[in-house]
Amino acid sequence: MADLWLANVEADTSEDEIKEFLGRYGFPPFDRIQYVPGTGERPAVILTFSEASEEALRLLQPRVHNLFWRNRTINVQVMPPERED
Repeated sequence: MADLWLANVEADTSEDEIKEFLGRYGFPPFDRIQYVPGTGERPAVILTFSEASEEALRLLQPRVHNLFWRNRTINVQVMPPERED
């Protein structure tokens, strides 16, 4: 399981629009989406992929990082795993 952070995504972007966009670039379907409101300028989403590893997402990330989509340049990062200390 791995998480992907998409920053600078318009707040009104639907789950289906994000799935379609990422699918065009070879990403597997995500299982969960969490909208993270920004200060009005840079809202984001966290996507959870239960069937994809961090390594797989790292290989796909350059395909969409800094891409201009829906009037914004999006930033995409693979999130580190949560620590279990």
